[in-house]
Formats: sequence, C-alpha cells, structure tokens
Amino acid sequence: MILDIDDLPLHYEVYGEGRPIVFLPRWGDQLSENRDLHEPVFANRPGWQRIYLDPPGHGETPGRSWIKGLAGFQQVVQRFIDELIGDRHFVIAGASAGSFMARGVLRDRFDQVDGVLLRVPGVVLDPDSRTVPAEQPGILDSEDYQAAYKLKQERYYAPAEQAADLDFLAEVVGDLGASTYSVDNLPKPCEVPALIVTGRQDTATGYVDPWSLLPDYPRATYVVLDRADHDLPVLQDALYHALVTDWLNRIEYP
Repeated sequence: MILDIDDLPLHYEVYGEGRPIVFLPRWGDQLSENRDLHEPVFANRPGWQRIYLDPPGHGETPGRSWIKGLAGFQQVVQRFIDELIGDRHFVIAGASAGSFMARGVLRDRFDQVDGVLLRVPGVVLDPDSRTVPAEQPGILDSEDYQAAYKLKQERYYAPAEQAADLDFLAEVVGDLGASTYSVDNLPKPCEVPALIVTGRQDTATGYVDPWSLLPDYPRATYVVLDRADHDLPVLQDALYHALVTDWLNRIEYP
C-alpha cells in the first residue's frame, strides 16, 4: 500500500483489524523483517491491526531532499501516523534506530500510546559514546548460529541494503557525534506496558545504555538475552515471541 505525503510515496503493509500497532524497522532495513518476525504472534490473536512501514529511504519508499536530519525524518513518521491513525489510541514498536523513532512518537503523542516495544534500542546517538560489550569470540561462532544468521542476512539484510537509498540515509544521519536531536524529554513517566529487549553480545547499541530508560517506563519488562547480538532474535524466535505475547497480554489486560 502507498500513502502520499507531499511528493513522497510511503510504502507500508497492513494486516488485521482492531487496535493499531505500528512497527518501525532498523536503520536501512525494510518492513519484511518486522513483518515476518511478528506476524506469527498474531496468528491466533484477533483484535490487532498491524502496520509495517518502510520509512523514507527504506525498502520501497524513496528518500526526498526536503527531509532534513533526524527531526525531519521523525516528522514524516508522525505525519504517516496522523494520516493512518488520526486520534485513535495505538501501540508503537521499533527496532534499533526504529526504537529511537518510536520513542519520539511516544514523546509527541504521549496520551495516544497504549504500549511500547523497543528491540535492541538505540539510546545514545554518538557511536563513540555508547557503552557496548567487547567482542566475545566463540559465543556466536557455533555452526547453528552462523547458519541461522546467514539465512537472515540473505533473506532480509542484504536485500534491504540493496533497496535502501544509502546516500539519502547518510545525509539524514549526518555527524551523529555532533547531533543535538533528542527524544528523551517525555512529559512524565510512561505508565503503559513496555518491553525492552537487548542482546548480551550486541556491540552496536549494547545492553547497558537502554537500562537508563527504565525510570521513564515504570511498567517495562527489561530483558538481556545471552547468545544474542544486534540481529536478535537469530536462534531465539520462540523466546522472543513469548516476550511479545506477554507484553500484548499486559496491554490487553492492564
């Protein structure tokens, strides 16, 4: 499906009916990874409208020169939600940089959001300022892990990189070390069910920096998965699905 915002055709997919839940992908990824990971959770769970977005420069959505920096990128995501959801309550979910954008959506639409899912969330913009674990040779080198990772790379990450407008995305990001853009200033602690899932071997965003989010999410389940890096889940889909199921239960039966 396509939603036009000015001259920008935003590509997205919608499944089911009911309470909207918007999924935002990792930076440079496309919607298929979020869709294929989460749709099994909803196979026998009616009452949810799942919305998977290709943001600007991702998947089948092109970039546009009028989108300036992370703030401009965030505004496009907000306008998409304006058009598709309006003033209805909804749930927001993001992976990595998509988690950063999800937190921006929460900040700006605080009273509309009924739940938050942050998977391997990016919290500190400057890569040099992040607290990440050292490389741990051998932990992720097993034959079964590498086979599963290769399959994920071939199915999702390689096609996403080929489809992405990398020049546009690099222009949007700019110098992260000098960026002053922030999504930290929530109006008050977020009292809706939250799920934060991190990887013990995640050397991209780590598991320490996201811990600082907990005061803002008093109803958060915080998970650090061993044998998991920034690509999680790789071998732990069933465990991840159980965590998401618990989170949805908490939203439905607060």
